[in-house]
Amino acid sequence: MESTSAPSGGSTRREATRQKLYEAAVTLIAEQGFSATTVDEIAERAGVAKGTVYYNFASKSVLFEELLRHGVGLLAASLREATEESARRGGGKVDALDAMIRAGLGFIAGYPAFTQLYVAELWRTNRSWQPTLMVVRQQVNAAVEDVLRAGVESGEFSAEIDVTLTAAALVGMVLVAALDWQSFQPERSLDDVHAALSRLLQGRVSGHV
Repeated sequence: MESTSAPSGGSTRREATRQKLYEAAVTLIAEQGFSATTVDEIAERAGVAKGTVYYNFASKSVLFEELLRHGVGLLAASLREATEESARRGGGKVDALDAMIRAGLGFIAGYPAFTQLYVAELWRTNRSWQPTLMVVRQQVNAAVEDVLRAGVESGEFSAEIDVTLTAAALVGMVLVAALDWQSFQPERSLDDVHAALSRLLQGRVSGHV
């Protein structure tokens, strides 16, 4: 999984190594589960020595926790960038939400294995990284909440909207629809899936019929 900004100076090599480990871990864990995946396998898939894994991460659990932070951070950044781009084009808050939907679909299309892991982990409560997962989940939801609140304040959205629940519902809609698309309807284009969700957004969130 690539970062949105390039590292500088002496951190370049270490960041490149971490990227390899993230890619290896997310692929292996998606294939065979967290418990069945070993550090040796992650190192082999990444093409590094086992000691390199422990040099960068204290344990497999820490590696996975940082993977969650990294991946969700990229997703949240892509959503906020979409919002900013929509604003630069003079769009309203519904347009911003629509841009976020497209950005979310694009992210999931690019990182389907990570998305599957992220969604699966949201339903588990016995992991050591559960507190971290809740924090990074809120990063994504907060990006949507900000747009909804601004829309309520400007009068574009109804004041009766439950901002927190609506944001969670929109994020969940994109996650589930995108995974269904990737798993069961891969012949459909991103434009096609985006158009379907866009119509749902326009009809429900904005109040149009």
